[in-house]
Amino acid sequence: MNLYPVEAGNFKLDGGAMFGVVPKTLWSKTNPADTNNMIDIAARCLLIKNGNRLTLIDTGMGDKQSEKFFGYYYRWGDFNLDDSLQKIGFHRDDITDVFMTHLHFDHCGGSIQWNKQRTGYEPAFKNATFWSNARHWEWATKPNRREQASFLKENIIPMEESGQLKFVSDTASDFSEANELDFGIFFADGHTDKQMIPHIKYKGKTIVFMADLLPTAGHLPLPFVMGYDTRPLLTLPEKEKFLTAAADHNYYLFLEHDAHNPIITVKHTDKGVRMDQVFRCADIFN
Repeated sequence: MNLYPVEAGNFKLDGGAMFGVVPKTLWSKTNPADTNNMIDIAARCLLIKNGNRLTLIDTGMGDKQSEKFFGYYYRWGDFNLDDSLQKIGFHRDDITDVFMTHLHFDHCGGSIQWNKQRTGYEPAFKNATFWSNARHWEWATKPNRREQASFLKENIIPMEESGQLKFVSDTASDFSEANELDFGIFFADGHTDKQMIPHIKYKGKTIVFMADLLPTAGHLPLPFVMGYDTRPLLTLPEKEKFLTAAADHNYYLFLEHDAHNPIITVKHTDKGVRMDQVFRCADIFN
């Protein structure tokens, strides 16, 4: 097995929204904001090569939305999905599986693109199976008003229409093995219903793709919960359970949204679970 980080593009989000009720005087120590109160955010995906299978976890927000839409997110830097794949020797047509932790636009938007005529949409990975789970799909295709702006139909419905969509079979809210894939999954309901957190066995280590259970290293304290979470009082015990296991078993946490801390480990302290070490992806995957 080989693992490769895939940078799908950086953007910015409102720091207050990213940290909910936590005062700016606290969260700005780890995630400094610009003059518009925006903080740096990454869309760092992960590619798993295991035999003939090439699985991409999440795809970023893509490029098919309007300039007005992207204007809300202050994209910065030079990263994009195709260039990142090319740098590691792959093309999107090589991808056999696209695993979506959840269907918010910044995690799955790159899965669907305009067709050549720009009259409709088509899968951006023509040879891939798209993986979600039945509970989350139901949640995303019949969205509540709070998440409606994050579940964009053009990112979601074309997967089903293409015939390339499949669901993992197990939706237990705990670590469980997904027989259809090469890794286990932790199901979490605080951010959105049945978000999937992959944990991958790699060279004697457990690599965990954190998605929005832990967006950045600055979110390690338990009360530091995003304003975007639909059930923050569920996020608290989910984070506590997961971070306890991460500290106990020395998990390597792959941070999808942290623009400056790609991989971290954590440890127990008298203040709770806190950061131990920071790694570059090359430190772990090469």
